[in-house]
Amino acid sequence: MQPTAVRCRICSLGDGHPGVMLDDDQVCNLCNLNVAEELLDNYRYTHQVFTEFQQAPPNPKGDYDCLFMYSGGKDSTYMLDKFVNEYGKRTLAYTFDVPFESSHTARNIQLAREKLPATFVFDSDDENIKKMMRDVFNRPRPSEPGKYLDEKLPCVSCRTFFVIRAILHAFRERIPYIVLCADPQQILTMESNVREVVRGFYRTFGPELASELFDGAIEDVLFAEDGELPKIVFPFIALRHEYDPERMVRELKEKGLYESSPMETHCTLFPLLNYYSFKNWGCMFYKLNASSYVRAVRRNENYDRSTFSIRFPRSLDLPDVEDRLGRVVREIAAGTGDREEHREALVDLFMQMDATEDAARFVAESFLDMRKVAADLGIKVG
Repeated sequence: MQPTAVRCRICSLGDGHPGVMLDDDQVCNLCNLNVAEELLDNYRYTHQVFTEFQQAPPNPKGDYDCLFMYSGGKDSTYMLDKFVNEYGKRTLAYTFDVPFESSHTARNIQLAREKLPATFVFDSDDENIKKMMRDVFNRPRPSEPGKYLDEKLPCVSCRTFFVIRAILHAFRERIPYIVLCADPQQILTMESNVREVVRGFYRTFGPELASELFDGAIEDVLFAEDGELPKIVFPFIALRHEYDPERMVRELKEKGLYESSPMETHCTLFPLLNYYSFKNWGCMFYKLNASSYVRAVRRNENYDRSTFSIRFPRSLDLPDVEDRLGRVVREIAAGTGDREEHREALVDLFMQMDATEDAARFVAESFLDMRKVAADLGIKVG
């Protein structure tokens, strides 16, 4: 039985959540805006790079002005449509074939290839990305308080892996900008300097494994001149006040570019990501995002729009959902409990989080298969 966490009385973040501290009034440091200056510094830099990108002339060194990281999700599909049909940039749509993507994501990519007049390039490295994920998931439980975003280390590591692959591709092809369609919340917590992206990877995995995973190529980025390195651009920095996932999905479906809900395009490791967060930090994977929505609603009762890929309903009892999800995830990981009871509990929970019944059942099945997916990857659960 997990001890009951003391939670922030505004957003429900627990006092054991990585990087979160509660004051004497039971309000967390995020609600008190104690991290605002660091986030604003990142915002200023990303806004500066985006403005530079908008004003940049055509790339004189190659055929493309930017490498566009295209995942098949709603954010990148929505923005790729704009880049191809509205903006004047010569765009190379780059897709890293992550072996954990759902079949729905692959279908969205196929739709884009059929309907958008873009140049598409595909990259993959199943062996090394799986090796990296085994390293992350099989680490012992941390003995010290975590830092902000530590509960998302597997997800952040996976994303960083294919961002570095994109950096290397752009570096070799002399493409000056890399477009990364992070949503407005993700932008504030992502590193935007390519040299720092590589340095952060070294710190997480150590120089030996980091070098091995990329066949020594990332040393070229570390020691290149600043002018030789591509810059990361976040296009949603300009749309941060209008970002509306539901509207974007609706427009894409009207154009025949998107067939799934955001829940259905989650990677197949989504259940294991929740297992990791619950095992190490006692929280669900999306807790920061759900808490951010709760915080925004508390500050502005008219606020009814998500700044993240998943919209959370106003009526959501976040502590109850987190506690119930945690119990089911732990039982599945341990191989205990009744499968049918787990299925119905998960469907109910995801529908409470505004998923359709079909989407909720799709995601529930992926949770029920968690142990098989873990065994196939060499990840220990239980």
